[in-house]
Amino acid sequence: MSPDRSQSAYAASAAALALRALEALRGTEGTALVTRHVEEADDAKAALAAIRVVGADLFAPCLLADVSFHPEDAAAVAQSFVVFPPPVNTLAPPPTGAAEPWITAWRDWATATLLAHRTGTRTDGIRAPRPAASPADLGLADSAAPAPAPVPGGPGADWQRWSVRMGQLSPLALPGLEGPVHAAARAAPLALARGATRAVLRRDFPTAMRITRWLALLSSEGVRLPLDPVPLVEHLRLHGGGPRLALDAAIARRVLGLEIS
Repeated sequence: MSPDRSQSAYAASAAALALRALEALRGTEGTALVTRHVEEADDAKAALAAIRVVGADLFAPCLLADVSFHPEDAAAVAQSFVVFPPPVNTLAPPPTGAAEPWITAWRDWATATLLAHRTGTRTDGIRAPRPAASPADLGLADSAAPAPAPVPGGPGADWQRWSVRMGQLSPLALPGLEGPVHAAARAAPLALARGATRAVLRRDFPTAMRITRWLALLSSEGVRLPLDPVPLVEHLRLHGGGPRLALDAAIARRVLGLEIS
């Protein structure tokens, strides 16, 4: 299989698994959804890669809709870490280290943490990246408000880059997880609101929805926000964007205490 076809297969598999998670959140999908996704796939390796891509959001039905996480699903998630092992070394955050592998490491941490907490299944070698994901680590110089100056050596204002990275970490925006990334979100709700608004104006609805998930989580915790996330979620979910955006919207609505359809 060519690299382009491989990437296409992985993306299609991730979209299909996101749809299964969405249906489970709605109550229309049965149990062992992860295992069935692997067993029914034409490409088992792509299906296992999809588990890593959807990641912690596979636990959303368990956390938000009181759906049990099937033991066979736990085994499938654990197998995905065997087939696609994470880096052995602890990764430095940007700008010292590369952003993409560091973000992936945090997403892996979230998946492994929920797997252990909800099923007792533990994966070897999954550690939270260090140093901690404070706003400064993520590119925001001041923990209380966006810094006005651009990141040295990089384009754009700090809050823009930071909010996009927080959007990439949206699978951590789930009840049942707690860590430095969550502390960073609570410390800068204005930056998140600005980032979501900017993404909407740019018609980048997937990014806007991912950032809005953090606003939804903060709202559920009683954090005072500069905007109401409910109409924002309702607006974004009407723009389509495939199973991934639909799953993000459904998770945000459940976190906000709204019914999903």
